[in-house]
Amino acid sequence: MRRSVTAPKRAAKRAAGPVACAALMLPLLGAAPSSPAQSSAQALQSAFSSAAAEYGVPRSVLLGVSYLQSRWDTHAGAPSVTGGYGPMHLTDARTALAGAAHHSEGAEDARGDQARAALVPEERIPDAEDLPARLRTLPRAAELTGLSPQRLRSDPAANVAGGAALLAAAQRELGEPVSADPADWYGAVALFSGAEDRATAAAYANDVYGVMRTGGERFTDAGQRVVLAAQPELTADTGTLAGAGLRAAAAGETECPASVSCEWIPAPYEEFGEGDYGNHDLGNRPESQSIEYIVVHDTEGAWEGVLDLVQDPTYVSWNYSLRSTDGHIAQHLKAKDVGWHAGNWYVNAKSIGLEHEGFLANPDAWYTEAMYRSSARLVKYLARAYGIPLDRQHILGHDTVPGPTTATIRGMHTDPGPYWDWRHYFELLGRPFEATAGKKGGVVTIRPDYAEHQPQYTGCTTAGQPCPAHGSSAVRLHSGPGPSYPLIKDVGLGTTPSTGVNDLSSRVSTGQQYAVAGRDGDWTAIWYLGQKAWFHNPAKQPTAVNATGLVVTAKDGLESVPVYGRAYPEASAYPAGVPAQPVSPLPYRLPQGQKYVVGDKVPGQYYYAVTFDTASHRVVTGKDLYYEIQYGHRVAFVRAADVTVVPAAG
Repeated sequence: MRRSVTAPKRAAKRAAGPVACAALMLPLLGAAPSSPAQSSAQALQSAFSSAAAEYGVPRSVLLGVSYLQSRWDTHAGAPSVTGGYGPMHLTDARTALAGAAHHSEGAEDARGDQARAALVPEERIPDAEDLPARLRTLPRAAELTGLSPQRLRSDPAANVAGGAALLAAAQRELGEPVSADPADWYGAVALFSGAEDRATAAAYANDVYGVMRTGGERFTDAGQRVVLAAQPELTADTGTLAGAGLRAAAAGETECPASVSCEWIPAPYEEFGEGDYGNHDLGNRPESQSIEYIVVHDTEGAWEGVLDLVQDPTYVSWNYSLRSTDGHIAQHLKAKDVGWHAGNWYVNAKSIGLEHEGFLANPDAWYTEAMYRSSARLVKYLARAYGIPLDRQHILGHDTVPGPTTATIRGMHTDPGPYWDWRHYFELLGRPFEATAGKKGGVVTIRPDYAEHQPQYTGCTTAGQPCPAHGSSAVRLHSGPGPSYPLIKDVGLGTTPSTGVNDLSSRVSTGQQYAVAGRDGDWTAIWYLGQKAWFHNPAKQPTAVNATGLVVTAKDGLESVPVYGRAYPEASAYPAGVPAQPVSPLPYRLPQGQKYVVGDKVPGQYYYAVTFDTASHRVVTGKDLYYEIQYGHRVAFVRAADVTVVPAAG
């Protein structure tokens, strides 16, 4: 399907005191189907007008709220990660609970440190008998409108009406008039977020009013053209939030940008007997060692349960949690300290972990725009503070963290999975994935059209059964230039590759870069896991763009070189009292003649921290240097002494 982009309406933003538009207002762009019937393509726009008239909510307010909830998309009636439905993200999460907490499933040791006994926490399913109001807005909308819950879930027009009814009810709750002036609805918009504290509610309302000032238009995932006229001079009566009775955020000095709502909910550093302690390690980063990575996780657990887990001294930890409904952030660890979250101690010691709320109400669950934006603001802030490059070899998914040893490969996690929209995320980060070379570029950047690219996955709810069709960031790999060729096999996993939603054997992800190994018509080959791997890349609907950059290849005279899951120093670098950690290669090789894209050159380094008393903690840095490379779906490391770095063609 041919797609065209409609230019957004741009306008200068006017600072309006506390509701000045926070940084991260991007054009509200979308893509149009080739020739939609005008009447059907305008149906959702008409629904906003009708609901606004029926409930007395200014249409711009309704459109601004909906954009922050869903970017006006309907997701074909599928719920979000928190059980939210439709363009207004009306929530009904009663049946959306996960079966296990994110760090409980599988065999991954979240610490990933061989110097300590493996930590595989017991399953702790959050108690969700009393869901918070923010996860029960759809039943409330049903009461207010008289529409059935099923219709509110599946009918976009009804969903918009339900959202309008909730906004009108919030306005009445605040004792404010149902006014035609958008400036009067700030408090109601803030309450619509479901936030329980003033700062989060205000941050959400600020974003909505920022969208209203900028305006824009896009074609939704259902081919609906929606337009929001810019109101650059719009101000807001922030005083309408005063009577909402919301609490203050938890006190504490957080490390967050001013443009997000952030509170301090600390993870405990406690000793609990027989030498055990938790749930993180104290550190002195970046003075002691650099912070190189940010790891994006999906909690697969509800917000309240996730906070319980990270506050358990016997459990595991990460630096930040982000709430889906409104983008609220809780910080648990200072950046100087090391969380136990990625399953690879080398990565943990040099990373900051972000857990994004999501329990899979449906296998094709989606994330709110509010959380994407809040996360992007936080990542930009952290990247600036610690000099972290904004690319896919430094902004890692948990699914791209390598197993540190051969024995750990099969237990590594696969979140945030193929439904996380990396393309949109990096647009919000201000680093869109673009072509940087011509047709003969020696590197490709994976970049399918998220909405239209819908590879078939299986096993979302039942093993072997197809998942619902859904946009995806992932592209499948074959052993030859055609779909009839077998899928690429990952020797480290030792399993038969499949289309399973958690099978990473033969999958690349948006933003990842690979050296080109060949081209054949609509198919492009890349070097991947020591093999030539092919993916469908037609000119009319490409799944990658051409690029250039630095690549590594085995040094002349070497048939192949080993590949590592961590960049540890040589044995001679360890001081007395610090046991040398094995430099153990993975069951992969980088054969002569193959090329892999370079992410960074790093020294071999190990953070020794196995006791509660920090006096024995040491950062060991060796003389051996490594290159981080994009080897398969996950990143990996090769010794600099084994390879040659060359520019890619083009």
